[in-house]
Amino acid sequence: MKRLSSTLEHAEAFLEAHPFERGLWLVVAFAAGIVAWIALSMPAQWIALLLTLAGLALLLAIMLDQNRFGRLRMAVIGLAVMGCAGLITIWAKSELVGQPGISGPRVVWLQGFLVERREEPAKARARLLLRVPVEGFSDPVLVRVNLPADKDSPAARQGAVVRLRARLMPPAAPMLPGAYDFARTAWFSGIAATGSALSNIEVLQASGQSTTLRGLQSSLATHIRAMLAGSPGNIAAALASGDRGAIAIIDEDAMRDAGLTHLLSISGLHVSALVGFVYWIAARVLAFIPWIALRIRVPIGAALAGALAGVAYTLLTGAEVPTVRSCIGALLVLAALAMGRDPLSLRLVAVGGLLVMLFWPEAVVGPSFQMSFSAVIAIIAFHSAAPVRGFLTADHHGPVVRFARSIILLLVTGVVIEMALMPIGLFHFHRAGVYGALANVIAIPLTTFAIMPLIGLALLLDLGGVGAPMWWLAGKALELLLAIAHFVAARPGAVTMLPPVAPWSFGLFIAGMLWLALWTGRVRLWGAIPAAIAVAVMILAPTPDILVTGDGHHVGITGEGNDLLVLRAGRGDYMRENLLELAGMEGDLRTLEDWPAARCSADFCTLAINRAGKRFTLLMARTREYIDDMALASACERADIVIADRRLPWSCRPKMLKADRTFLAKTGGITINLASGHIRTVAETQGMQGWYRWPVSEVKPALVNPHGRVAASKAAP
Repeated sequence: MKRLSSTLEHAEAFLEAHPFERGLWLVVAFAAGIVAWIALSMPAQWIALLLTLAGLALLLAIMLDQNRFGRLRMAVIGLAVMGCAGLITIWAKSELVGQPGISGPRVVWLQGFLVERREEPAKARARLLLRVPVEGFSDPVLVRVNLPADKDSPAARQGAVVRLRARLMPPAAPMLPGAYDFARTAWFSGIAATGSALSNIEVLQASGQSTTLRGLQSSLATHIRAMLAGSPGNIAAALASGDRGAIAIIDEDAMRDAGLTHLLSISGLHVSALVGFVYWIAARVLAFIPWIALRIRVPIGAALAGALAGVAYTLLTGAEVPTVRSCIGALLVLAALAMGRDPLSLRLVAVGGLLVMLFWPEAVVGPSFQMSFSAVIAIIAFHSAAPVRGFLTADHHGPVVRFARSIILLLVTGVVIEMALMPIGLFHFHRAGVYGALANVIAIPLTTFAIMPLIGLALLLDLGGVGAPMWWLAGKALELLLAIAHFVAARPGAVTMLPPVAPWSFGLFIAGMLWLALWTGRVRLWGAIPAAIAVAVMILAPTPDILVTGDGHHVGITGEGNDLLVLRAGRGDYMRENLLELAGMEGDLRTLEDWPAARCSADFCTLAINRAGKRFTLLMARTREYIDDMALASACERADIVIADRRLPWSCRPKMLKADRTFLAKTGGITINLASGHIRTVAETQGMQGWYRWPVSEVKPALVNPHGRVAASKAAP
């Protein structure tokens, strides 16, 4: 008890010596509760965590003396209560809006209401969101269908009743461990199935909606592309309306590899630029009208104008969660300006984050939420640091020094933001632009102070038919932006790749960065230690030797040169890009039948690879045709690992692992590290939240490693 009392006294002394921004950490605890619900596997664990946190809060409230341990008592109780609140919030939303997917693939006729339509000219298709009756559901459900341009109809607009034949699939679980989890997104979005149209779409009843926000968005994008042709017009349409469907893939890839892809998504930068521009204009116009300036406070009037512009822009661009989140932040900043408070404070960021998490708690684990809030927190924390404040307030010696100081600060701020965001991008997307900080130093001011205002002025002047000069200028600015993107993306080493890493290392990085940002004084530097350890662990994460998708149809093998060896090349870019990203490789795909060291027949491919001084023989099925049992058993006996998209008989007994259809149905996609003998499965990354379809039984995959040990990964909680 004496040691415990001493520990509590040290904790109380620490909180007394270092001001504890309670509100900021309470919001962090709320987010931690949300993450805990997703990370833990089953309701029993969620309830256990709730009881533990509630019990801890109650115990401290009873046992700790308010006068002696007041700061510690309130801090721990507050954190425990907010952690419970976060867990309960996302659990409640999951129960209220969670939509189970269809049971399996099917080809059906769909007839129902067209809820939403998104144009994707770059892919020659439209993406439809339909509310239709589906077998197995008592009420109509949402279904997302890709409609090719040659099967489209001009009358198929939002609000119409349509009919078409489509092939539907359940919302896809991650292809491999660490891949994007669309099933979770669909669960919270209410989508029961996705698919593609097989027939022409029939319009049974025309839309009765004369004007819709989606229609206005589409009309605005069409108008912009008519005024500004080519890639600049497509980028301008994305910036003004949020319609990214016409952006060429080559331009989108260049923006991504240059670290500029955030400019294509309507987020904080765009909303802030618009709101700030409107606020600035409104403040000066109102100040020049004495009758108004003498009767109302100009900041309040300007803030109201900026708020209306921000809300209108958010609605016009589709009111996606990132845009709504940015709009909330902008409104909070305007409120602070109207009240004469500091508009750039971590408290405002915390309030905005809490509002978003109350309505969209699932966004916490998404890259958009993490990157946008991390960028803002990094900017505010960096500029509030004592050395930076000293640099800003230091004596200056003329405009040249002030300009040089601004350029230096802008560059360093870009580096800080890039350091904060790169691990997040690598964790979610497994690739990041190395030169993003340098590219953003030019691209962000160019977009904020030139491109966005020019597009706005051009649209305003188009009301009088005189917007052509502004469109010309906007086009030149956009050409410069694209030139920067393509130049940076083409530099050697512009892109770094990373295979999927352990979630705990990413969590450690986030925890370290939050400590670094939310404390003040030298104690904040402690956060650099876990953040640096996490980055080192992420960088040293081993590349898996073998990747197998959940259906067993696609197999990737790394470590055999710059290219990824694959069993099948696939029909589109989706599989190619995902396999390369999840392998952490920048090369291309090369089929086994084109690889000299592989031996392929019509039924199987065999390949021997060397890892950690040991030779491994792989046998991979290429067809589902009947094979003589004796011949198959003999081939399996000579192989260390057998992979098949079919069910293999019991007689097929390889030395280490048989990953056939039965096995993969229980594990989902897998990655194999031959040196350690470790298998990582999609199933082990999932819990009992509802969006993952668990098999009736569970399997614990095991691979005997070169030293005779067995490394197992559980496939079910």
